[in-house]
Amino acid sequence: MRVGVSWLREHVDLPADLSTEQLERALVSLGLEPESIEDLGATITGSLVVGEVREIEELTGFKKPIRFCRVDVGTANGTGEPQEIVCGATNFAPGDRVVVILPGGVLPGGFAIGARKTYGRNSNGMICSARELGISDEHAGILVLPPEVTAKPGDDARPVVGLDDVVVELEITPDRGYAMSVRGIARDLALALGVPFRDPGAVPAPGATPTPAYPVEVRDPVGCDRFAARVVRGIDAAAPSPAWMAKRLTVAGIRSISLAVDITNYLMLELGQPMHAFDLARLHGPLVVRRAAPGEKLTTLDGVARVLDAEDMVICDDTGPISLAAVMGGETSEVVPGATTDVLFEAAHWDPVMVGRTARRHKLFSEAAKRWERGVDPAVALVALDRAVALLTTYGGGAAGGEILDIDHVRPLAPVVIDAGLPGRRVGVPYPPAQVTDLLERVGCVVATEGERLTVTPPSWRPDLTDPADLIEEVVRLDGYDNVPSALPLAPAGRGLTDEQRRRRSVARALAENGYVEVLSYPFVSTGFPDALGLPADDPRRAAVRLANPLSDEEPLLRTTVLPPLLATLRRNIGRGQRDLALYEIGVVFEPRSGVGRPPAMGVADRPSEADFAAADAVVPHQPWHVGAVLAGEVEPGGWWGRGRAASWADAVEAARIVLDTAGVRGDRVVVRQGERAPWHPGRCAELVVDGTVVGHAGELHPAVLTALELPRRTCAMELDLDALPSAPVTPAPRLSGFPPALIDVALVVDAGVPAADVQRALSDGAGDLLESVRLFDVYASEQLGEGRKSLAYKLTFRAPDRTLTVEEAVAARDTAVAEAATRVGAVLRS
Repeated sequence: MRVGVSWLREHVDLPADLSTEQLERALVSLGLEPESIEDLGATITGSLVVGEVREIEELTGFKKPIRFCRVDVGTANGTGEPQEIVCGATNFAPGDRVVVILPGGVLPGGFAIGARKTYGRNSNGMICSARELGISDEHAGILVLPPEVTAKPGDDARPVVGLDDVVVELEITPDRGYAMSVRGIARDLALALGVPFRDPGAVPAPGATPTPAYPVEVRDPVGCDRFAARVVRGIDAAAPSPAWMAKRLTVAGIRSISLAVDITNYLMLELGQPMHAFDLARLHGPLVVRRAAPGEKLTTLDGVARVLDAEDMVICDDTGPISLAAVMGGETSEVVPGATTDVLFEAAHWDPVMVGRTARRHKLFSEAAKRWERGVDPAVALVALDRAVALLTTYGGGAAGGEILDIDHVRPLAPVVIDAGLPGRRVGVPYPPAQVTDLLERVGCVVATEGERLTVTPPSWRPDLTDPADLIEEVVRLDGYDNVPSALPLAPAGRGLTDEQRRRRSVARALAENGYVEVLSYPFVSTGFPDALGLPADDPRRAAVRLANPLSDEEPLLRTTVLPPLLATLRRNIGRGQRDLALYEIGVVFEPRSGVGRPPAMGVADRPSEADFAAADAVVPHQPWHVGAVLAGEVEPGGWWGRGRAASWADAVEAARIVLDTAGVRGDRVVVRQGERAPWHPGRCAELVVDGTVVGHAGELHPAVLTALELPRRTCAMELDLDALPSAPVTPAPRLSGFPPALIDVALVVDAGVPAADVQRALSDGAGDLLESVRLFDVYASEQLGEGRKSLAYKLTFRAPDRTLTVEEAVAARDTAVAEAATRVGAVLRS
């Protein structure tokens, strides 16, 4: 909400010496957060003066009109002689008064003005348009001052064009809809500064007449509990909006359109009452206010054809919907600049919930919709109509119809009962009952006292005051937040991180140390993610939790695997030029519980029962922590030293091993075997098993998945269920031997289908206590080995804690290891 202080001064007696710092403090104390306070006079530096055009010489020989002007600027130029200025506008004549900026000045946007030679003449300064001054969007010609302006040549032009004002931009919270108007802000400032307030919404206005201004039927008094209308006929279709009105609209960020439309926008800003202007000649038959029929269509003022929902409210005539009520009007009934001569003004009161849902459904967050969903004063409709009619007849001519329509089904706000001592007990400040009553009455409430019990009836412009907590907030706000003592509670002694938190942090650190980059994704996925990943029809990951109010309609589900958001991030980075990527994410997945039904409805009046809590918890999906990693491109870059190495399924498996090792799962408890699970390639997918339980998969993604997701060939991925991993045992400190190791390599020939992990486990079991480590360093296959055979080469490290091993001891340990491998997996020592 942007508003000039001069507009506020029309309704509240602000001190003449009120500084911007004092204004900001007053607004902050009221809970109205200023985003900016801008002195318009400071947006233009240098000499900005009133000038009077003395002579105009038309320059010829150019592709566009060029005029050489001599402009009287008084003594502002230091000489008193007319200023020579070259100008391309043609909408002024000798004798007109204009706004001139002299050399050395700077216009908004950093546009510096100097003296220069152009079109063969010297130009010393510039004659300004309203757009160049930043006071409106009008740029068809320069700004010609109206005859009633009394300023003389050389006078400062800032006060003349309204650049002597201070503009405040406020961030209005959703519970303070009344503050989205000059009326509401002025009322609050009057309370904060203790100065008189003149309510523009409290002026008398004529009521409904026996004959309505136009026939209207309201079929849904819940969605529309008040509908008022008046007619003005015979206006000048070409009448412009007054400059002061256009300027205030521009300051507020609203474009000037036509006189009738500008009046509705102006009164929305001043009174907080959104209105609509219909072209009376374009209406066909009586108006009907009703809910839309599913599938009905309406083309709104922005030119978009919209399919309506049964919850939407519409205004219809005999042709069908002509306005999306409270949000945006329709094309068929809009006021046409330069053509409309008869206007029907409408001021209604709509259901805030309906408006909020309609605006979000159609993605139409108009200024009117923002006010309706926050709450609008239903009592100001007739005042707004009377003011609109007066402004239109004053500046556009025409005759106001004497008939007034007012269909009023508004219910008074419910009173709130509160203990007079409750604000003091809640806040810690002793508020006497008399002070509580006084502060609430200053808000506009009617307070009835019965001992310590107060019955408070909120004013019509405060629909947000619905319970005692709201009244307590008003008491604290008006008394001053600075009066509330600041006492920080003592923080209890912490217990540190849990084992699970420590594990997740360690895993994240380990992956980062191995070259992976962490990403944080929203846990939302589209309805098409199961098909994109190629999940089978019976895959439990297809059953995803659907959000009741998703951030995006395109992603209404909660993820059951961390891969979809992770792969989407990979694709986004590849599309932006990154080719070699290794990403990981640690986050929860959501596994719905089957057959649990809906959670119980729990109110806010009392604390829910333990049974309600248990029933609600039973519906909450299971949320285990998963870690996922994806790789694409090269993991070892190439260069002058040689070719790089592309990421492969083995790197994804290694990432999984890093996670398991960091989580405290010893290698002898881990089995890596061939598996099959979407979205991995069936022949290049590894299944990771810990103590007989499958905890994750790693490998190369299926080519069909890569095609569907537009990812490079050979992209690899890994996903593990961290919560499925056993707790890390207490690890004793290792005993370090000071004796040298014995290093022996063995190459074993086995069937191609034998997992390397099974061979490694057999070697470890057979070698005995002298074996310190075993590592696979080569895999080889050839015709010499035979079809369906492969060679696995391992490096065995033997070491004794108390002596240097002899060759005979090391060879004997190797032989027992090879013998055990031969027994278990049929391994043959390769010569």
